[in-house]
Amino acid sequence: MLDMRRRSNASRPVRGALVLGLLALAGLATSCAKRPATTQVAAPAPAGVASAPAAPPPAPPVAPAPQPLGPAPAQPPAVQAPAPVAPPPAPETRSAPTEYVEQPALADIHFDFDRSDIRPGDARILDASARWLTENPGVLVLIEGHCDERGTNEYNLALGERRAQAAKAYLARRGVQASRISIVSYGEERPVCTDRTEACWARNRRARFLTRSR
Repeated sequence: MLDMRRRSNASRPVRGALVLGLLALAGLATSCAKRPATTQVAAPAPAGVASAPAAPPPAPPVAPAPQPLGPAPAQPPAVQAPAPVAPPPAPETRSAPTEYVEQPALADIHFDFDRSDIRPGDARILDASARWLTENPGVLVLIEGHCDERGTNEYNLALGERRAQAAKAYLARRGVQASRISIVSYGEERPVCTDRTEACWARNRRARFLTRSR
């Protein structure tokens, strides 16, 4: 009997220790079950601060421009064809009106070289011609202007016209109606002498008078 009590008393501390250990384990399990699970949440950005924009996608790589192999060869300058040279104009020829004929009563007058002035001796010839034309009012007169061969054809045509105009103006001052007088210039085209002498050239510098009836 005594042995049994001793055994009972000896087993009590062991049981107490086991109970305390079980209680401790139960409390630990309870505390673990009650602790809430935490979730990591990013903190919001502070007010007034703009969030950084998303970085743009990288640009595609640009292929390098091809390098020229070398300077382009210089083009030779264009060669312009020379402008065609116009041939000189053919000398103008004039035909005397067929209805006009020579009139012995109207003598030729002559001029100095490169001049169209009426000389005193030729003025007396024109005075006689003016009287004849006044006495024959039914006659029309054509005055031809002529030059020697010196000078260009264009210049001599203009000079011959001035000589015919000078004779016409003189006759008009002597009473011949200007409407009865016509003029034409032949320049050097119709010489009366072809020698290359001053005497021959003096004969070609003249004004000639032709007439016809009205």
